[in-house]
Amino acid sequence: MRIEQLIFILIFIGFTFLFIKNFRRILRNINLGKNLDRSDKPKLRWKTMVKVALGQSKMRVRPVAAFFHFLIYIGFLIINIEVIEILIDGIFGTHRILSFLGKFYDLLIGTFELLELLVLIACVVLFFRRNFMSIKRFISNEMKGWPKSDANIILIVEILLMFAFLTMNACDNILFTREYSIYSKVSFNIPISQYLIPLFSDMSVSSILIIER
Repeated sequence: MRIEQLIFILIFIGFTFLFIKNFRRILRNINLGKNLDRSDKPKLRWKTMVKVALGQSKMRVRPVAAFFHFLIYIGFLIINIEVIEILIDGIFGTHRILSFLGKFYDLLIGTFELLELLVLIACVVLFFRRNFMSIKRFISNEMKGWPKSDANIILIVEILLMFAFLTMNACDNILFTREYSIYSKVSFNIPISQYLIPLFSDMSVSSILIIER
């Protein structure tokens, strides 16, 4: 086992522990509520759940915000497939484990990159709306302090995450063209991150490898 695998696994275990801890806290808070029989009208209840939770129906009254929230929502649902691959590669020391899918993998990566760009744009727009536009609900007292900071932290982390995905792909491509180690075995379509390649093309292999990791 390589040192980077060990570090990855330890970090993964640590964050899994934090996730379980927070999940149990949320579950405990939910269980503070009283039992209520909601077994009536199952079709209507499922329909409402799909519309509100999955369809983001509450956002329809604010079409601009709804559009960008929808981009982020759909983007993250699909991009999670890429996260699964990253987890497998990080734990087992493999590289692009799903690349055996061939042309379909090309389609997946191309789709991921387009969604990552759209999520990136959406997060930048929403960050700008929250902080530089005089929108009534964002300047109200209940949205000051932690609520504002919490939203900004989430948006900034999402922006950095999308940029990290695109940077990883760009560096991967450079390592492929330089025929470096296991990277020379996997080529894939990068319609968006190809424009980031000039930022790293003059760097040494070791530097690019660090950035990619």
